Amino acid sequence: MLRTVCKSKIHGATITEANVGYTGSVTLDAELMRAVDLVPYEQVHVLNLTNGERIQTYCIEGPPGSGIVCINGAAAHLMAVGEKVIILSYVQLTASELEGFTPRVFVVDGKNRIQQVVSPAAPAAGWPAEEDDGPSLGRLS
Repeated sequence: MLRTVCKSKIHGATITEANVGYTGSVTLDAELMRAVDLVPYEQVHVLNLTNGERIQTYCIEGPPGSGIVCINGAAAHLMAVGEKVIILSYVQLTASELEGFTPRVFVVDGKNRIQQVVSPAAPAAGWPAEEDDGPSLGRLS
């Protein structure tokens, strides 16, 4: 069985541009993409902390060190410059792959520079200690 889990997260990014004329995607600072393990054209979800909108798209590289977070295409009607977002990507892993897996989670400042590396949270109380098909969530930490 495969489980879909968070692979990469950029928390609190600030939208720097919105370009309705572009054919889609979100443009991200290439250095930020590398830090959180995102590759060009990888599927991402963008969650708008300001207005609650959520989109699914793919990322493309912007100039390294620029801090760019540009919402492109039709989604630019839903998100505006200055709004705060979370950018997530996911991966599907087997039970054995989950054992050593740790997502890359970063909090950024208002200029989209990494300010904090966040470690995964402990499993929620009440989760089973063992599962028939793999490790418990406690083994992620």
